[in-house]
Parts: sequence; structure tokens; C-alpha cells
Amino acid sequence: MRTIVVLDAPSNLGLRPPAPGTVPGCYKLAGALREQRVVARLGALEGGVVVPPRYDRGDWKAGDGVFNAAAIARYTRTLADRIEGHVRAGEFALVLGGDCSIQLGAALALRRIGRYGLAAVDGSADFRHTGNSEGVGAAGGEELAIATGRGQADLSDLEGLRPYLRDEDVRLFGMRDEDEDQVELAALKIPNATVGQIRERGAADIARAAVESLETPALDGYWVHLDADVLDPSVMPAVDSPDDGGLFPDELAPLLRTLVSSPRCVGLNVTIYDPDLDPDGSAGALLADLVVGALADN
Repeated sequence: MRTIVVLDAPSNLGLRPPAPGTVPGCYKLAGALREQRVVARLGALEGGVVVPPRYDRGDWKAGDGVFNAAAIARYTRTLADRIEGHVRAGEFALVLGGDCSIQLGAALALRRIGRYGLAAVDGSADFRHTGNSEGVGAAGGEELAIATGRGQADLSDLEGLRPYLRDEDVRLFGMRDEDEDQVELAALKIPNATVGQIRERGAADIARAAVESLETPALDGYWVHLDADVLDPSVMPAVDSPDDGGLFPDELAPLLRTLVSSPRCVGLNVTIYDPDLDPDGSAGALLADLVVGALADN
């Protein structure tokens, strides 16, 4: 069995404020999942916390690029240092976020080591960039574009390593069937299994095919990114942008379990769940069960 290390990355730097004078509550994700005893249930090692910079957009305004960019860049490097150490030691890193911009820490870490792929389980592609949108600003909706070399250099070219991920090494799962990013992704030949396609083909089968494609000798391994908003809001309402038509737990469970089962999978990050939007904790308990269920027998 692999050695799992649980590392907290409670950054909310990549999301817009939910209301004036407030900050996104997803920074509490790690604490909420720890309350569900994920470390003990997995028999995992303690990786500690990578403390993020303070959330402060200052005088940022639309058109200024990504807000909190300097803070995100610093945090990405620091988080990458920690993830890199665990991966080089042969440990499986379970990173508890945080918004989706924490995935940049994993992408940078793995780019330092070699060539790695990404299996992103997310309700959206997070592929917003200046080539397809005038609304660039929140890195939590742009991290895949940034990681594949699109966007401002102070985030997409840290340490001169752009791109951290090649387009052909990315696999996407769980986008809503009507998502407009599908056209661009298809043109770039980035495989994308939508909710409807997952239901049609079967979650385990579609994940197994993706794993086989990521186990190519050209890659040194791959990382899995899980955004809680891939789940339907009827079971996971505690996210910043809940959209109908998502996966249900019995669909996500075999998908995630299959993706992390390969020995070539070196880590998993969990993002976007917001305990502030989950007063009874039921959504957090569900998310913890899904993560533990995916990793417990691998």
C-alpha cells in the first residue's frame, strides 16, 4: 500500500468575495475534512499546513488581470516545494484546499520533476483566459489555462517552466453537457468526458480508459484534481457556483477510485467545498466519505 501524506493548502486567493467585505469560506475545507477524521481513516501521515498569504485584492479592478496574482505566485512556489518533497520521497500527497488555484502548486512541483499529466474532475474546465474571455480575474476559474501556459507570465511562467502541463497530457471529467468551453477543448484535443458521457459509458470504464492513456512511458505520472462542484447541488450545495446537472455520489465514487488506483497517480487535491454554506456539515461528510473511499483500498 502507498504512503499517504495529508497536507493542508487552505488558500482562497483565487475566488471572488461572496459579498462585499467578506472572503470565500473554502479556506475552511481542510479543517472540515479533518473533523471527519480523514487522516486517521486513511492511516495517513501528517503533512502539516502551507499557510496562505492574506486575502486582499487591494485596489484591483476589472481589466487588471488576475487579482491576488503576486500572493498566488508566492503561495504556488511554497506549496510546490512541499508537494515536490513528498512526490520525490515516493509518498502520495493528499492536498486539502482551498480554491482551485492550489492546483498550480501541484502542477509546478511536478513540472520541476519531469513530465506529468492531470486528471481533473471538475464541474467546469477552469479554462478562462484572455483568448476566450474579457472577464479574467479569478485564478480559481482559470488555473487549467494558466497551468497549460495561457495567461499572464507572472503566474503561467514561474521559474521559466511554462507550460507546467501540456494540453495532450490533460484529461477532464464532469463538465456539464452544455458547457461552452467544450468547443475550444475539442479544438485543442483535450479529452473531456461530460456528465452525460460518463453516464452513457460508465464512470469506471471511462476512468479506466483515461488511466491507460496516462500510463504512457512519455509521462512520469499524473495528478488528480477534485473540485466539489462536480457533484450535483442537490447533494453538494456548499460550493461557490452550484450548477444543476452534476454527478451523483454513486457516479463520482467509481470515477475517483479508478483514477487514483494507478501506481502512476502521485497525488490528489480537493477543492471548493465551503463549510460556511454547509451548516449541518452533511455535504462535508459526504465529500470526506468519497475521498476516503477512493483512497482507502489503494
